[in-house]
Amino acid sequence: MPLVKIADYYPDYRNNHSDVDDVQNFDVYAERNEKVGTVHNILVDSVNGNFRYLVVDTGFWIFGKKVLLPVGRADIRYTDKLIYARGLTKEQVEELPNYDELEKIDYDYEEQVRGVYRGSTATSGLNQPASYDRASYNYQQDSSLYDMPSSDGQTLKLYEERLIANKQRQKTGEVSIGKHIETETARVAVPVEKERVVIERNSPTDTRPQNSSSDAFRPGEVARMEIYEETPDIRKEAIVREEVRVKKVVEQDTVQAQEKLRREELDIDSQGLPIVDK
Repeated sequence: MPLVKIADYYPDYRNNHSDVDDVQNFDVYAERNEKVGTVHNILVDSVNGNFRYLVVDTGFWIFGKKVLLPVGRADIRYTDKLIYARGLTKEQVEELPNYDELEKIDYDYEEQVRGVYRGSTATSGLNQPASYDRASYNYQQDSSLYDMPSSDGQTLKLYEERLIANKQRQKTGEVSIGKHIETETARVAVPVEKERVVIERNSPTDTRPQNSSSDAFRPGEVARMEIYEETPDIRKEAIVREEVRVKKVVEQDTVQAQEKLRREELDIDSQGLPIVDK
């Protein structure tokens, strides 16, 4: 039966088969707790899509060799992210034919692989047990190699979404505060005083002759009087009109957001059997 890579049979398997996606790159260990390599790919039956082999890259264990591990020999530990290859030894890996991205896997190649796991040295269809026939072979004849191992306990992961609220500080603007000069015309009125000389001429009331003529005529007699006036003294001076303080304050606000969250729940089909849900 033709075998194909899982991505060729299930193009969208990464979205629909999360467990399968997890298996890729799992480490593979032999029974003596020796690391065999890592899962490089998965081969499925092109007729019904059943898993048949894990392609294991042996890496430095057996340098540069890729071999096939039947799924029935793979004990997958999802929690530990590793696979135990039951009954696999280093000697068997050395006997297995190199996969190395073959374009086509035929019956003879698979028989070489099966022969190693059966404990025989079948090569190219030689030394096959009589019960195996090329025309009528069915994978059920090697159920120990191809039946996925069952266990008493299995884990099913239920996922749910949750909202994660974080804050980011970002610059929303910039305020620049400076000064500029404006000019206006101011007017002020200052009262000033000026002195003037006023000469008043009056007719004497006493016209009697003077006893002494020496007081009557004195040439060069002068009356002096100082005259003053005020002049405005107007000037400009700078004074502090007001003080401006610039500071920041923090205002708090609450932003509301809502999203639809998904949660997985179990669908239990017990078919009438008693189930204890703890």
